[in-house]
Amino acid sequence: MDAKIDYLLRQGDNALILSQQLCQLCGKGPALEEDMALSNVALDLLGQTRMWLTYAGELEGKGRDEDRLAFHRDAIEYRNCQLVEQPGGSYADVMMRQFLFDTWHYFLMDGLTRSSDPRIAEIAQKSIKEVTYHLRRSGDLVVRLGDGTDVSHARMQTALDELWMYSGEMFLYDDIDNAMVEQGVAPAAEALRKQFFDHLADVLAEATLVMPSPDAWMQRGGKQGRHTERLGFILAEMQFLQRAYPGAQW
Repeated sequence: MDAKIDYLLRQGDNALILSQQLCQLCGKGPALEEDMALSNVALDLLGQTRMWLTYAGELEGKGRDEDRLAFHRDAIEYRNCQLVEQPGGSYADVMMRQFLFDTWHYFLMDGLTRSSDPRIAEIAQKSIKEVTYHLRRSGDLVVRLGDGTDVSHARMQTALDELWMYSGEMFLYDDIDNAMVEQGVAPAAEALRKQFFDHLADVLAEATLVMPSPDAWMQRGGKQGRHTERLGFILAEMQFLQRAYPGAQW
């Protein structure tokens, strides 16, 4: 049961932290349509966060609902992968981070729709339609920017190269991930990894971007609570109201 709770927190935390990152861009998009799209994706991920954290709280049985789990845990208790906490310094960084996450997220959700846990399968089924749109959108923008001007191409290549070390953590399974695979809850790493890199290769080739080696060294530790200093700043902003005024409600 503890392994499943941790696995649920990982899914919820990934969606929550990336949602918070995208919310920070509200009003800063390069075009009105993109500004709205960023906010819509953030809201989709926030809705998914609620489903994952609600289920985790119910299994935990300590009276912590999704709000308590989101706003009253410290960085070391968060289980998101380090990719989603990376800064969006430019729009190239934002879109490449999104594309790498969306690709993994889509194939994971697809696998989880066949989970042996009916509740997880239900959450994945509800999420897959949104995630499909997310992947289509981010992939399209990667192609347009990668195969665009010399400047946009260079920025996308730089973003890809700098974020690459964070793209493999999702497939570095630990005891918790392996327990979920053995129970039929989650898909195996090997199949997921192949789908991920095959899709990346197709899209990046169309974008005229050079894909780094899938066998390159990859950063790890986020799923075990080891994060970059960036996460602390994200949580400080996100959690301020509930930390300053515990239990505050609209």
